[in-house]
Amino acid sequence: MAAVLDRAGLDRLIGALIAAGYRVIGPTVRDSAIVLAEIESGSQLPDGWGVEVAPGSYRLKRRRDAAVFSHSAGPQSWKQFLHPPKQPLWSDGGRGTNAAGSTDSSAVVEHYTPPPAEPVRYAFLGVRACDLAAIHILGTVLAGGAHPDSGFTGRRDGLLVIAVGCTEPGGVCFCASMGTGPAPGPGYDLCLTERLDADGHRFLVEVGTPAGEQVLATVPHRQAHVGEIEDAHVAVADAADRMGRQMPAGDLRALLRDSRESPHWQQVADRCLTCGNCTMVCPTCFCTTTEDVTDLSDEHVERSQRWASCFELDFSYLHGGSVRTSGASRYRQWITHKLSTWYDQFGTSGCVGCGRCLAWCPVGIDITEEAHTLAALLQDLNSAEAVDADG
Repeated sequence: MAAVLDRAGLDRLIGALIAAGYRVIGPTVRDSAIVLAEIESGSQLPDGWGVEVAPGSYRLKRRRDAAVFSHSAGPQSWKQFLHPPKQPLWSDGGRGTNAAGSTDSSAVVEHYTPPPAEPVRYAFLGVRACDLAAIHILGTVLAGGAHPDSGFTGRRDGLLVIAVGCTEPGGVCFCASMGTGPAPGPGYDLCLTERLDADGHRFLVEVGTPAGEQVLATVPHRQAHVGEIEDAHVAVADAADRMGRQMPAGDLRALLRDSRESPHWQQVADRCLTCGNCTMVCPTCFCTTTEDVTDLSDEHVERSQRWASCFELDFSYLHGGSVRTSGASRYRQWITHKLSTWYDQFGTSGCVGCGRCLAWCPVGIDITEEAHTLAALLQDLNSAEAVDADG
């Protein structure tokens, strides 16, 4: 089924979700960017704000209309709520005394504390097609194996997703060439496509699950007619032809495999700062490490899990030292895993084409440009080898 909400109806939808016990996470303007944060009313949405993005550049700008979702992905992804940057694993409050009042170390009572429970029900508002695909990929990685991450599954299982169809892709978007957008795929409860024209400001609402249908039933709406449905679908489909970037055609898995010894890696390394920004903003990067912290008196110790990056020297540390010490090897590891060996592990690409790694790279390294360069170099190499073989 498909329905239509007006702008006030979107506000009512947020209120209905909060009344139902959800913590609503959506886009809002903060710190000169459109970020994802908990919102309590529709007035916190970024009405009339857009962004200009390019490799190494992100700028907030005022629009000439009051569109809510006509902006591309910001610096954050939904990953931070399902797979937080830092999570406590356990803590110990230090040594107490035994029943006899002794503090002898062989008879003390340890005050072990497990991580706190997180009884939370999230409603994600404004999930784009690329990020919807990323949530699915994270589910495969963190919940699809023999030992699922209980924290991730607990947060995801109560999740309600309200997706949005993209009608204005950004300058670094390339989801169309990755097969992840701009139309949201399966996995949403409701999907909104914003339309703002002479007929008014409205949202086509398409229902994906019974849970979404129940939520929609709690707010005033009207049935959509065929013309409105077609108009929304055409607007989203047209966005595929206006992407700022695209990956090269062909088998990316084979391209990265066959480019392992390419001299181009050093050229990338000459620009790369190995800062790890690309992994931090990526909606699918999932690697973590553990940290232990004690106070000066040794009376309290905590263990936590935090995001890690393959650009860190310690990431590949084995007995005797780190395996990947050069910037070239670390960048090659990241892009090869993302576009190639991820298939071997999880059956899909690890890239959804959101473009965040381009926008938030301090030196503007473009993963699509590097893939095109590797493809051209490999073609030249194969052509030269063919000539030598014929000669």
